[in-house]
Amino acid sequence: MSVSVLLGKILSGIEIAKNREIIFTTREGEKYKLYHMQDCCESVWIGDIEGDLLDLIGSPLLQAEETVNPRQHNDYGTSTWTFYKFATIKGYVTIRWIGESNGYYSESVDFIKANKDGRFLAWYEEDDDE
Repeated sequence: MSVSVLLGKILSGIEIAKNREIIFTTREGEKYKLYHMQDCCESVWIGDIEGDLLDLIGSPLLQAEETVNPRQHNDYGTSTWTFYKFATIKGYVTIRWIGESNGYYSESVDFIKANKDGRFLAWYEEDDDE
């Protein structure tokens, strides 16, 4: 799923947990999560946030996009930077994620929508709502 599904939606809340996930709640009660599904030998976290997250609440999102830098090789293995750009009429926010691994594991950021019960399920879990 792409963050572009948030275009035109009005956010009512944004929560950050342990610099490892961000939950967006819409005015309609929908919940979306940016996070990394941990596998083994990689680390993915929020590097920094440029702008004020409060600017994204209460007005329609005019921008919601992802940009990924190609993997860069270093002494440890590889690293990837993923940028999420959001904007409303009130301002812009860029969220930079950093991923590092030995080069074998994913350094990507995942974006998922909660089910009707508000739970976020991993790709391998069954949704009782269906």
